[in-house]
Amino acid sequence: MSFVSKVNVIYTDSDSGLSYELPALFTESGLIISHLRYLAWFNQKSASWKERSVFSLKLLIEHINASSPQLSSATNMLKSFSTRLVAGTIDYNTLDDELGLFWKPRKIRDTNSILFHITHYTDFLARQSGYETSRINPFRKSTNYEDRLNWCAYYQQQRNVFLNHLSTPNNPNQVRLIGHHQDHKIDNDKVFRFPEHELERLLYIGFIKDNIPDYKSQCITMLLNYGGLRKSEVFHIYISDITQNPLKPDEALVRVYHPEFGASPDHYYKTRNEYLRAATSYKPRNKYRLSERLYAGWKGPLLTSRDGYFEVIFSPPSKAREFLNVWVNYLKFQRVDPADSDFHPFAFTNSDGKPETLKNFQRKHKLAVEGIGLEFSKAAGTTEHGHRHAYGFRLRSYGLDQIEIQKAMHHKSPTSCLVYINPTNEEVRQKMKEVE
Repeated sequence: MSFVSKVNVIYTDSDSGLSYELPALFTESGLIISHLRYLAWFNQKSASWKERSVFSLKLLIEHINASSPQLSSATNMLKSFSTRLVAGTIDYNTLDDELGLFWKPRKIRDTNSILFHITHYTDFLARQSGYETSRINPFRKSTNYEDRLNWCAYYQQQRNVFLNHLSTPNNPNQVRLIGHHQDHKIDNDKVFRFPEHELERLLYIGFIKDNIPDYKSQCITMLLNYGGLRKSEVFHIYISDITQNPLKPDEALVRVYHPEFGASPDHYYKTRNEYLRAATSYKPRNKYRLSERLYAGWKGPLLTSRDGYFEVIFSPPSKAREFLNVWVNYLKFQRVDPADSDFHPFAFTNSDGKPETLKNFQRKHKLAVEGIGLEFSKAAGTTEHGHRHAYGFRLRSYGLDQIEIQKAMHHKSPTSCLVYINPTNEEVRQKMKEVE
């Protein structure tokens, strides 16, 4: 009986000898080895990217298994797969599904993301040695999964099947046979930034329990709102990355290093990856699986030093002094140092001295938001990411131009900050009234 399930495996590359913890697909014929090789090849991609790739291929295999037993055309199958993603597979007149998949219609953006991952993987397959011989099998259910996927890759390469906007055909006169689905452009008028007038209450009332301040949560929230950090970036910071500014000793200097390739705090090691693996039992937190509690993502911000870091730019600048005071209190009164047998360099720890987790901070932040009487939701701007939106909008209100905002928010592209500084309809109306 045909089936496909996601599992986690340790994959060792036979050429390099390196081992990787990867998600994988297991079928009645065994593991999809070609996809494991693909994920290992792109190991520097994020854990969420790998999970999304596995999910996309799983959907394709489920569709192959559910399709007609005598499929002779991979093009028809891939076209059907693309259509079914958008339209779903359920006949709502009969409340039945002839394929037995019972897929609901997907949003166009979600569909295009799935098609991108299939395109990327099959393009990779088409470049592998042995591909030319393995693709000669006809596309039938009786062949194994590797053969069927190679056959899909053949159609992908020869006929430019999917997503003409994502890759350039060898022949410039060719276009993809099955194009991407046109998404709708939406300028969302909702405000996702944390309300400015509630921030002090959150910091100094919400993060108080039994009249004792939670200095750790205050520090993290200040880095998000006054420093503009992404919530995941905070959990890559080492204790040595937060110091007094040598030019202004009453202010904090905070550096955020690349979790793998940033310079090691110990000069005996070159990178943080080498340092963690040699001197501790930990690894860079972006290298844990998405389901592991120590995982923290890394979005690839714009670095400003050859040592692989960027510096936090506090806004307002005076908050660099306020943050330093709270940080010192955290170090003096609340930080639990790691045990000698379980040493690590991460700045924020839990009550056992282990690295603090994103999930635990999110829980504390939600309780603090609700504790001061606010609704916790993305629409209200009261999630953790709402602080970064508040930071970006504050920069715009100060009169900084787009390039200056890009630098402060550590974006690689000057257009990336636009979502953070986008005014609401009411704010546009108010501006027009002021001009009038």
